[in-house]
Amino acid sequence: MIKNMIVSLIVITVLAGCVEKEILDDVNLESGSAYDYVNGKIRGTALVPIYLPNKEVQNKTFSASSNLSRDFLRDVQRQSSDPLVTGSIKVVLFGKDLAREKGILDLIDSFQRDPSIGAGLYLAVTNGEAKNVIEGNYGKRGNAIYLSNLIHHNMKNKDIPKTNLHRFLFDFNQKGKTPYLPEIRKLGKEQIEISGISFFYYGRVVDTIPASKMFYFKLLVDKYSQGTLKVTHKKERAAIESIRSKYNMKIISRDPLTVNVQLKIKAVLNEYSGARVTPKEIKEIEKLLQKNIEKECTLLITRFKEKNIDPVGFGHFIKSHTKRFNFKKWETDYPHLKVKVHADVTIMESGVIE
Repeated sequence: MIKNMIVSLIVITVLAGCVEKEILDDVNLESGSAYDYVNGKIRGTALVPIYLPNKEVQNKTFSASSNLSRDFLRDVQRQSSDPLVTGSIKVVLFGKDLAREKGILDLIDSFQRDPSIGAGLYLAVTNGEAKNVIEGNYGKRGNAIYLSNLIHHNMKNKDIPKTNLHRFLFDFNQKGKTPYLPEIRKLGKEQIEISGISFFYYGRVVDTIPASKMFYFKLLVDKYSQGTLKVTHKKERAAIESIRSKYNMKIISRDPLTVNVQLKIKAVLNEYSGARVTPKEIKEIEKLLQKNIEKECTLLITRFKEKNIDPVGFGHFIKSHTKRFNFKKWETDYPHLKVKVHADVTIMESGVIE
């Protein structure tokens, strides 16, 4: 027994000596990346956090340009005193010029092939150069953590539908569904914001909706846990907080092809500029919200059909309910698809304003 234990310890020791080690103090951990299209080349920028003795984080960047996106990491290695590794990357930004003119599929393909990068990696498009955004100074924990927390928070509690590397690739590879990513805009050296949602067609941005339309888009594609919407009722302003929402689609006609989209929203009236809100006024506000949501969602769907994109996923939905579905025929049928949006809004509480 003792002899077997000794042999096992020797084997474990020998095998452990064969494993390549990387000491954290001897490598540069890339926490974020930014890509732009400049002068016909792809410029990549790697973000590396430098932890200072006072516990603050310095945001150090390395940039290199190449005709091939896969050469980026090799080129910036020549600028780094220690090996640059991608094991802790949290967010990747794509400049809008790159996303429009060159496309991002080659870059995303390199991420999905890297076993050290998780599928939950956050992706975003920038309004302007991505390098300019990632080189800011946001918060005390480093830019990568700030950017990833910004995206995560707005997906969980606000108006950004859930998306990441895995979801983007799933939507891209799923026929009848258009992928999308949040758009980020830099307001100053220490301030950025989510400014919209960009939609892709074969890896290129073809349209972007502003922040004012994100609430309605999320209603169409994701479940809400929180979210706010302001309306005006009889010259009084009301702030509605959506605490729960869900959507459902149903084919109600095949000729002409017609889809019914049912939206159910349960909300709280948490602010009202008037002195008092009565039950009658609450019903009126509910009807006003329903009409507003139906109008805005219908306008979005019309916009998507005109751009020949399908981020709502009507093609995928109809395919799953149709035998011998023909996608080539669907491409010509989609612009003529009739969609009826019905919203059911229930204000459950009116808070302390009563």
